[in-house]
Amino acid sequence: MAYRAAGPADGRAVLLVHGYPESSYMWRHVLPPLGDAGMRAVAPDLLGYGDSAPDPPGTWERHVDALQRFVDALDLAPVVLVTHDWGVMIGLRWACDHPGATSGLVISDGGFFADLHWHDLANVMRTPGAGEQLVGSYKRQAFGEVLGRQSPGMTDDALDEYWKGFTDETRRLGHLELYRSGDFEKLAAYEGRLGALGVPTLIMWGAKDRFATAKMAPRFQAELAGSEVAIFEDAGHFVWEDEPRQTTDALLDFLERRVRHASG
Repeated sequence: MAYRAAGPADGRAVLLVHGYPESSYMWRHVLPPLGDAGMRAVAPDLLGYGDSAPDPPGTWERHVDALQRFVDALDLAPVVLVTHDWGVMIGLRWACDHPGATSGLVISDGGFFADLHWHDLANVMRTPGAGEQLVGSYKRQAFGEVLGRQSPGMTDDALDEYWKGFTDETRRLGHLELYRSGDFEKLAAYEGRLGALGVPTLIMWGAKDRFATAKMAPRFQAELAGSEVAIFEDAGHFVWEDEPRQTTDALLDFLERRVRHASG
């Protein structure tokens, strides 16, 4: 897996897991400040995204396993796990499967509840035939226009980076494999396990998120004792793109107060 990193090798490890359809480039604003603060910040490209080659099938489970191999290869654990969108589904499942591997959690704009329902775009991707037609139809210009409408913070450089996940048929089919494996019912087995991790948690959300609404933030807060919530009123689903300075400041403040000097 390709990855971006900043900070000293002996710093407290911060593992940042991106969402869909992004890559580690989404963490470009936060990586340097984390490194400057003495953290070992590491952001992988999930398999089939960014500069990481695909490794079919691109299922949810496959990504969770790959994340564990990545953590082992770089000897990162325990980590402060920072997640967004599909990174929430992948990262939190990994964290629950490996108690003790996390020293803190940051959750943004993604779900981890068994009673959730997919949004309309995801339902198309989960439908045989319709999903293949959709991902096969994507062109770079239209891709940029769609994401640009969702996020005023999306730059041309960012769109070029995220388009890498669509550059061949194997990568595009991996998107369908991911969504088609994303049955929320699988999370019934994880009920109570997230709170049992007992680590400091920050919940960050864009108030204008239309894919994973901010109503989920208090649900996470209720499950995670002592957790904090930061809502960004002018941000949508891509909160790290829309409010790079505010999200970075909030993360650094949380790490300094709740995690950096904690034992472990």
